[in-house]
Amino acid sequence: MKQQFSLLVLAMGSILTMSVFAEGHHVAEPWTVSGLHANLAAMPVGDAVRGEKLNIDMMCASCHGDGGQALSRNWPSTAGQRAEYTYKTLQDYASGRFVKHQGADAMAAVSGMLSQQDMADLAGYYATKALPVATVQVSLSDDAYRQTDYLVRQGDVKRLITPCASCHGTKGEGGINETPAIAGQDAYVFERSMQTYKQATRESDVHAAMRQFAKKLTDTEINNLAAYYAMQPKAVTKP
Repeated sequence: MKQQFSLLVLAMGSILTMSVFAEGHHVAEPWTVSGLHANLAAMPVGDAVRGEKLNIDMMCASCHGDGGQALSRNWPSTAGQRAEYTYKTLQDYASGRFVKHQGADAMAAVSGMLSQQDMADLAGYYATKALPVATVQVSLSDDAYRQTDYLVRQGDVKRLITPCASCHGTKGEGGINETPAIAGQDAYVFERSMQTYKQATRESDVHAAMRQFAKKLTDTEINNLAAYYAMQPKAVTKP
């Protein structure tokens, strides 16, 4: 009965969210560097125990799995994710900064029902977990792996592409503050996310940093990066 009630609330919330945004609901101003840093500095201390309960009660686990390990390639794993990134992402959904992708209406509906403390608790819970393992195994040829590894570590000076490792770590384990861990994500999730940046339909990045990066990449490079990071977890230790 409790689960059925939660499903009903979620469905109603999704419908309400879609109608509200369609009617021109106010969307929060884009993040600035100083604004985001101040926001993260004010982030409540997360309670991982309470976050574990919220993961079930708010039905996060129905898509993102128990402990944040997604069971389907359609949804990102949240296990091992930096707390600051999860917290910011939930805020982005709740504030309307991030509504233009598959599943965004449901995420906006759920996030809109969370307090800042709830968001911090969920973020703290997922951060206690090990980084995920991709549910679909992928591979790269030796040549493609070498080229992708070079792009990750060195970037491309001619195209002014910054090395992925400079923000996300050498193995995708995550950087500082809101920079996410990307190791172990399913390739499909990674590709979909990068394409939203490349097509500029995801606008929650500060100063369009990821959008500027992604638009310079070919689709083949995005696919290879997706496979590269999906292959990383066994060699990764979280910072």
